[in-house]
Amino acid sequence: MIPDLTLSDILNGLDWTLFQNTVRDWLLAGLVTLGVWAAFWLAKRVLMRRLHRFARRTSIRWDDLVADLAERTYTAVLFFLALYVGSLVLALPPNIRAWIGALAFIVVLFQAGIWGNALIVYWIEQNRAEHLEDDAAHVTTMNAVSFVLRLIFYAILVLLALDNIPGVEVTALIASLGIGGIAVALAVQNILSDLFASLSIALDKPFVIGDFIVIGDLAGTVVHIGLKTTRLRSLWGEELIFANSDLLSSRIKNYKGMEERRVSFTVGVTYETPPEQLRRIPAMVEAIVASLDDVRFDRAHFKGFGDFSLDFEIVYYVLSADYNLYMARQQAINLALVDRFAAQGIDFAYPTQMVYVSGEGIGQKTAVSPRPTNGRSLPA
Repeated sequence: MIPDLTLSDILNGLDWTLFQNTVRDWLLAGLVTLGVWAAFWLAKRVLMRRLHRFARRTSIRWDDLVADLAERTYTAVLFFLALYVGSLVLALPPNIRAWIGALAFIVVLFQAGIWGNALIVYWIEQNRAEHLEDDAAHVTTMNAVSFVLRLIFYAILVLLALDNIPGVEVTALIASLGIGGIAVALAVQNILSDLFASLSIALDKPFVIGDFIVIGDLAGTVVHIGLKTTRLRSLWGEELIFANSDLLSSRIKNYKGMEERRVSFTVGVTYETPPEQLRRIPAMVEAIVASLDDVRFDRAHFKGFGDFSLDFEIVYYVLSADYNLYMARQQAINLALVDRFAAQGIDFAYPTQMVYVSGEGIGQKTAVSPRPTNGRSLPA
């Protein structure tokens, strides 16, 4: 049978001692904990709701940031802080009180780390959005700066946390880490070499985000410069990934800073072309090139005697780095040359063989294959 409990029995039971505190004290601590946690949770919900409502009505950015920070405030952190406040009601031994205070401080540092990282990411993203089009080098530098800021920020948080743990001497710990750091550095030297290469790229800026670069037989546009790797988007669409240390040890061609494009190509005419027409070809080519916009004629010369053609070398400059513009101008020049040569009765040369039959003086021309007229230029 369950004994009948009177109100006086219950009140007397509240005076029982449990771990140096009465049941009454434990119940009070629990009520304080629940009350504080409820207040924290309610304040977070109200703040988030009002901030989101305010953000929808305005175009300023800081309210979005504050709303994001409120969302990143973990409920578990709030509950642990409520437990700490509730523990203040209890009479606890000094060592336990010290450990509870240290844990509460570490939890606060943990939440501060989440907020700080969000602030750094927000700052970097805003800088990227504002300067990517007009100053990609600034964006590249800011990526490295963000890493340094995070490293310093987290190092400070860790040192503060260690300094508040009872019995931990931060000075002795740092000295021991200096010796262990050498062993760690030797173990991760490849990672560290890529890391320092990333900082070198950010400071020296051999290329920045948005540049078109060529490394060996691979080429693409820089889309991301990370701490360990750099990513390129090739002309065919796939992503090329290079270790930063490999990039700095390679010969890199950067075409983003190119202001104009030099084009050199050769045109061959047949050996049967009369000398008068040969003399007119350079002036003819110069007139064709000079008639086009965004190009500058450099020279056109009778270069030499080929195996089956008289070769003319033409050089001009496209006053832009745009590869599509270069191809359009080269096409216009090629078509104009075909029209002018046809009008003047000049034949383009192609690989041929002249076969002479001894004693008869009969020559037979045999076509081997067509000879394309190719322009040589820098890649897109």
